[in-house]
Amino acid sequence: MSLAAATRDAVRERPFLYDALRAGVVNYTAAARTLDVDGDAEAVATALRRFAEELDDHPAHDSDARVSMQSGLGRAETTDAVLQVGDAAFAEGAGSLTGIVATGDLSPPALAEVLGRLRAADVAVDAAGVTGDALVVVVRRRAGPDALRVVEAVVQG
Repeated sequence: MSLAAATRDAVRERPFLYDALRAGVVNYTAAARTLDVDGDAEAVATALRRFAEELDDHPAHDSDARVSMQSGLGRAETTDAVLQVGDAAFAEGAGSLTGIVATGDLSPPALAEVLGRLRAADVAVDAAGVTGDALVVVVRRRAGPDALRVVEAVVQG
């Protein structure tokens, strides 16, 4: 495997570094030192620079959605759930969780951005899912307003 290919593989194992490369905010030499790639650090840094030049710097998603908040969600056995992932369903009137629901034109990269921003805001997510026309994030009640602001910023931006 070439040094360039090994560097690309190492970056893909670190999504935060991939995003930083796309954003153009990486110290290439410092990043090269953190990667487990056989080769001179300067050569790895050069491979990182070249990889960054090839990356698309356009937004990962272009969403346009209406966002609402639903309180009182909890795990339930129902077919009328706000969110169902596998055999875990979250429905209204079944608990004390809050659901942030976005409806409109959405994509999986929008959910990835929402989850990243919630992680950065230290908001724990109990469940999440996305389709082409809906995105749902389930959080603790007190985190609801923060989660609402994050989802709005991502899908209405």
